[in-house]
Amino acid sequence: MREAPIGVFDSGVGGLSVLAEIQRLLPNESLLYVADCGNIPYGEKTPEFIQQRCSAIAGFFQQQGAKALVLACNTATVAGVANLRRDYPEWPIVGMEPAVKPAAAATRSGVVGVLATTGTLQSAKFAALLDRFATDVRVITQPCPGLVELIESGDLHSQELRQLLQGYVEPLLAAGCDTIILGCTHYPFLKPLLKQMIPEDISLIDTGAAVARQLQRLLAERELLAEGPARAAQFWTSAEPEHFRNILPVLWNSAGIVQSFKY
Repeated sequence: MREAPIGVFDSGVGGLSVLAEIQRLLPNESLLYVADCGNIPYGEKTPEFIQQRCSAIAGFFQQQGAKALVLACNTATVAGVANLRRDYPEWPIVGMEPAVKPAAAATRSGVVGVLATTGTLQSAKFAALLDRFATDVRVITQPCPGLVELIESGDLHSQELRQLLQGYVEPLLAAGCDTIILGCTHYPFLKPLLKQMIPEDISLIDTGAAVARQLQRLLAERELLAEGPARAAQFWTSAEPEHFRNILPVLWNSAGIVQSFKY
């Protein structure tokens, strides 16, 4: 059971940023990744639809013998993680949430910016995070339509992307934010571009590393940490495998076998 793989999924390629953090912290673990690209973006879908997708993908990972599940998607976590924990009570399950708590602790100006999808910013879970951790700071939220789609296409550098991102970042800077939360798993891929747009003393915070640490804690508690060596990561997509195959070297820094996900 220790050497069983870990299942990780996202609505698209963004969760590869989380997968990389898991591989970095837990190099002995074998990883499975499902990109539900045929249904992206989740932010425009109903909670019921997202719950159905979460359930289908979790069932697939069960069939693959996964020992743990990571929802590398803020929107899927909001809509589906409670149901998955109810349906799979013995399974270590880790979700995502915007890093409001560490951002509130890190800010010096008392103003925190959030770049996120519309679905995440409108969710009750995000509102609850603000109520719990951001009582003493001002939080400026910025929905970012269009960013996920460009990153999904493999675009991390174009003028179109640059202009779109600049338009989302400028209001946060104008409001005095000294800490910016990357509230979507796709956005860490934009860090190099973001750092060209913001002063050096502004912090960028995402939750990939925290998710990896939580996964490590849950596996250790259950004595499920692998001793290795890890098998090569396996990938599935519900869209055209060729596109995902082409984007892997850009976002994963390595080629890989991509299979079609029909669930």
